[in-house]
Amino acid sequence: MAGSRRPRVVVVTGASAGVGRATVRTFAEQGARIGLIARGLDGLEAARQEVEAAGGRAMVLPADVADAAAVEAAAAAVEANFGPIDIWVNNAMLGTLAPVKELTPEEVRRVTEVTYLGYVHGTMAALRRMLPRDRGVIVQVGSALAYRGIPLQAPYCGAKHAIQGFNESLRCELLHDGSKVRVTMVQMPALNTPQFDWVKTTLPNHPQPVPPIYQPEVAARAIVWAADHPRRELNVGFPTTLAILANKIAPGILDRYLARTNYKAQQTDRPVAPDRANNLWAPVRGDHGAHGDFDKRAYAVSPQWWLITHRGWLAAGAGMLGAASTALWRRRR
Repeated sequence: MAGSRRPRVVVVTGASAGVGRATVRTFAEQGARIGLIARGLDGLEAARQEVEAAGGRAMVLPADVADAAAVEAAAAAVEANFGPIDIWVNNAMLGTLAPVKELTPEEVRRVTEVTYLGYVHGTMAALRRMLPRDRGVIVQVGSALAYRGIPLQAPYCGAKHAIQGFNESLRCELLHDGSKVRVTMVQMPALNTPQFDWVKTTLPNHPQPVPPIYQPEVAARAIVWAADHPRRELNVGFPTTLAILANKIAPGILDRYLARTNYKAQQTDRPVAPDRANNLWAPVRGDHGAHGDFDKRAYAVSPQWWLITHRGWLAAGAGMLGAASTALWRRRR
C-alpha cells in the first residue's frame, strides 16, 4: 500500500481535534485523500484547510459515530468522491471524570455508544468495502486503559477493554477466512489533547492526563506507521508498556497504588470553572486544534517508540556487535 501510485484514501473518526487532528495532519503530509468524521463542524473545517494546505484533499463529514447509519453514509460519501478506502482509523471518543457512584446510566451509555460502539460502526463500514476487495487496514486507537482500568474513568476504561476484545475476535475471523484485510490496535499513553478542557467532570479541580504526558503528534506518527507495518498490536511510550506489564504481574498491588495516587494525579491545582462546557452530549464550539493545555509538560518524542520502529537496525547492530565480540575472543585465544 505504501508504494501505491494513487493517493491513499483514509478515513479518520474524531478528526476535528486531539489525536485525530494530529493524525489527519500526518496523513496530509503524504498527500492522502482524507474523510474527516466528527461532530464539531468548526474543527472539521479547520482540519480540511490544513489538509489542503499540506497538499492533500479532504471531505468534511459531520457525524456522530454512535449513529451507525451516519457512519455508513460517511463511508459511502468518501468512496463516491475519493475512491476505495485504504485505511480506516477509529479514534473518536468520549469520557467522564467522576467516580461511578456519581455517574448516571445515561452518561455511561453515552460514553459506551461513542467510544466502543463508534469503533464497531466504523469497523463494520470499513469491512463492507474492504472485504470484497480483499485489502485495507483498520487501525483501532487504543490506550493502556484497554488493559488496566483506573479510578474516575470507568466508562472509558470499560469501552477500551471492549474494543480490545472486539478487535481480537475480528482478527481471528479474518485469519480464518484467509483475508488480506488487516486490523491493528495502537495502545496510547497519556496525551496532551483538548479532551481535558471539555471532559465532563464532577471533581473540584481541572482535569489533566496522568503524567508522564506525550504530545498528540507522537500518537499520530504511531498510527500512520501502524497503517503501513503489519503488527498485531503496538504500545506507544514506556508508561503504556509498564502499565500493561504491571497489571499482568501484580494487579492487586496496582489497585492499591492507583487508589492512593490517581485521584490527585488526574487533577491540576486549578479549580474547575463554574461555566465550563463539556462535550458529552454536544460538541464544544470552536476549533480546538490538536494540543491541550500541557505543552510545557509534554514530551514530543518517545524513546520506546523509536526502539520499536528501529528494531531492524538494533538487531543488525546487535549482530555486528556479537560478531565483533566473537572475533575478538577467538583472536585472544
